[in-house]
Amino acid sequence: MALSDVFFQSINITLPVFLMVFAGIVLRRAGWIDDRFIGTASALVFKICMPALIFVSIVKADLATAFLPDLMAYFALATVASFALAWGWALWRVPEAERGVYVQGAFRGNCGIMGFALAASMYGDWGLSAGGILVGLVILLYNVLSVIVLSWYQPGQPADWRSIGRGIATNPLILATVVAIPVAASGLSLPDWLMTSGEYFAGLTLPLALICIGGTLSLGALYEARGIAFGAAMIKMVIFPALATFVAWLCGFAGRELGLLFLYFSAPTAAASFIMVQAMGGNAKLAANIVAVTTLAASITMTGGVFGLRLAGLI
Repeated sequence: MALSDVFFQSINITLPVFLMVFAGIVLRRAGWIDDRFIGTASALVFKICMPALIFVSIVKADLATAFLPDLMAYFALATVASFALAWGWALWRVPEAERGVYVQGAFRGNCGIMGFALAASMYGDWGLSAGGILVGLVILLYNVLSVIVLSWYQPGQPADWRSIGRGIATNPLILATVVAIPVAASGLSLPDWLMTSGEYFAGLTLPLALICIGGTLSLGALYEARGIAFGAAMIKMVIFPALATFVAWLCGFAGRELGLLFLYFSAPTAAASFIMVQAMGGNAKLAANIVAVTTLAASITMTGGVFGLRLAGLI
């Protein structure tokens, strides 16, 4: 695939995201949506739409084609390491009230949409199968780690491991992943009406989540929180992808496996991070700003990274 094709495909993926966020800003300014709508819509996405998207995506994945244990193990270890590094940095540089949102924004990528779409564009059927299987691990890992750090700093109540464990066990996104994996592995054929209904809900996820982000986004808040939001964005979009991809290369990953790892590590902060913060009573505006900044940077950093790795003959 020509480098120009990769660049334009990246733009085709990111530009609709910007347009949906902008639509949320316009709708909020026009008075068509308000805080009540955003709260209700965020809960709908978190509890129903996004779990439906996760379930449908995993059930449709071809588990027999590209199950890569070494790649999955490396991604898990690198994700936990980036999570620990982000939390360690936050303890030193970020106010306590913002640490949970900061850490989640700095390590949690939009792999299920951005990374997966680019993997399919670059590697076709292999990207769909290998990327789809990895998405299952990504969702489980990201949500467990996110619930831990957000529960730890949840406003208004002290965190304990019992509440953290309960939050993990009852998280709709995790439950959807845990249910979908054995269904996909068993080859069980689900009724068409059930899958179609799930796809309807799944189709609402991204536009509704992004409209909520736009409705919450405040330029004033972006300016006030610029150090925190931009700091998390720098870690998420530049530092962690570079480190994780370099170490993956040292570990022997190359070609399309290295390319898939880079795409997933370099994906912008997931819209699900905003939804989860909103649902757990955290600083949703900061979460939305981190998502917006990283999404804005993604077309440059992801395309530039692919260009550099291809120029070096690594993917």
